[in-house]
Amino acid sequence: MPEPILHLRGLTKRFKAFTLDGVNLAVQPGTMMGLLGPNGSGKTTLIKAILGLVHLDNGTVNFQGRDLTKDGPELRRRIAYVADEPKFTPGARLSTLKDVYAPFYPDFNEGHWKGLMADFGLDPRKKGKELSLGQRTRFALTLALSRDWELLALDEPTTGLDPVFRRELLQRFSQRLDERRAILFSTHITSDLEGSADYVTFLRNGQVVLSDTQDNVKERWGLVKGGLDLLDEKVRRAFQGLRETPHGFEALTDNAAGARDHFGEKALVERASLEDMLVLLGRSNPHAA
Repeated sequence: MPEPILHLRGLTKRFKAFTLDGVNLAVQPGTMMGLLGPNGSGKTTLIKAILGLVHLDNGTVNFQGRDLTKDGPELRRRIAYVADEPKFTPGARLSTLKDVYAPFYPDFNEGHWKGLMADFGLDPRKKGKELSLGQRTRFALTLALSRDWELLALDEPTTGLDPVFRRELLQRFSQRLDERRAILFSTHITSDLEGSADYVTFLRNGQVVLSDTQDNVKERWGLVKGGLDLLDEKVRRAFQGLRETPHGFEALTDNAAGARDHFGEKALVERASLEDMLVLLGRSNPHAA
């Protein structure tokens, strides 16, 4: 396996009410990694740590085999970033905002930017204050995608975007991937990752609870549905997430084949979707009712 484009080791950042705790993560070249987790799980903090926007308490961030904490300014010019809620100077025209942004990145392609502005239905004469959230996101994407990036870091980039545009955007992402590029895509819209992301990583309470290829996840993980009479403490502890109702339970297992053997016809074991996993892995106590 080639060297990861991005390699996080023991990434730790402590706040008063939250800790990003010892995150290990490897993003391979030519791939898209989906970053999933409930609000407050640490997705944005992780991305900001990669960008050098928060000071780490412990751990290392290696990009292209080099330490970002030592060679950050040079290396981060190869990273393009889109925030969850892009903010721009309200009174500035989009063409002016582009003129301020572009000189910081020698790889910025003016012709490509103009084409993206047209494709995304944006008028460069408009001012930042005249844009909706979806339009601000589209504009931020034109800036990022006009660069010759090696890592594209996206923090909830599809918020406020309609489904048709999201699908076209994902196609653009896949077309740009090659042996020297990778995408880290944080989102809560799991349908954007189904079939698109090569890897998926789930965060809960600042910790990685799962990071694997999407193919392995689809093969191994299952959603179990059955009656409450099937539950005892041993069964509860075997699940990775559990939700009980007066009528039965649904639970997440990382061993779908084993669950089928154990329950037989007493329970239904289906393939777990990414949405199932987000909901059940995201519970603060995975075994709680």
